[in-house]
Amino acid sequence: MEHHPATAWLTEAADAAQQQGAGNLLRVVLIVMVLGGALTAWFLLRGYKRKDD
Repeated sequence: MEHHPATAWLTEAADAAQQQGAGNLLRVVLIVMVLGGALTAWFLLRGYKRKDD
């Protein structure tokens, strides 16, 4: 395994990020899934609260 300088690694990572096509779409889908799961969990679990009167 050869050593790569950090600047070369960052340059390669930036070039690879520009070549990705569906990266933004996948990011949006994942964010929507996480938010939807959190809202669904909140909605379902709020019915289990104990109401102390």
